[in-house]
Amino acid sequence: MRKFLSISLFLLIVTNARGQGPDEDQLGAWYMYFYSASFKDSNWGVQGDFQYRDWRGLGDREQLLLRSGITYTPENSGVKFTLGYGNVTTGQYGRDIDNPVSESRIYQEALFSNTVLKRLLLTHRIRYEQRWVEDQDFRTRYRYNLFVNIPFNNTSLVKNTYYFAFYNELFINGERKIGNDREVQYFDRNRTYLGLGYALSDKLRVQVGWMEQTTVNWQKGQLQFSLHQNF
Repeated sequence: MRKFLSISLFLLIVTNARGQGPDEDQLGAWYMYFYSASFKDSNWGVQGDFQYRDWRGLGDREQLLLRSGITYTPENSGVKFTLGYGNVTTGQYGRDIDNPVSESRIYQEALFSNTVLKRLLLTHRIRYEQRWVEDQDFRTRYRYNLFVNIPFNNTSLVKNTYYFAFYNELFINGERKIGNDREVQYFDRNRTYLGLGYALSDKLRVQVGWMEQTTVNWQKGQLQFSLHQNF
């Protein structure tokens, strides 16, 4: 009897855990707007992004992310530094189950670029986050993203340029304990993206692509639609 109850309890826990996770076969979608601007005759500027992420495409919110920061680019350095703030609201998978979790975060990042073989446009982003997640202890996270853009009909992303876009981003947690005897792994997630883009002008680009996100507990594909604007 004891053995039967133990097996039943184990199956119940496994079933509930699966129910709480997203459907890995359901293609989701992210809709994103990125902006950046420099103040006239200054090394200072602003940058940020607004994103709506959906587990299914539309109608089942995964996240709403609002993020903006102040930028500073030292003279002749080739590096842009950012101090920013983000507000994130995360919903649970399932149209009838939302129970959103709110998060505030402060982040610092360094962004720098280089070109290889005239057409291989590389951008590196290093970001450090301080996170205040609802019902969790204070957390930090480290992120590194490598962006690769390859223009087809030009050597830079100027007006009327078609290009291939790729990125890979690694997320590492700064702490494992998050409160109430709960723990996470140091590895948080990895994102790999492949897409195509078109420069509508020298300052405005559109992209569409596919991203695979892998966490400790699940792996899921997402469509991504993005607008990139420089003022």
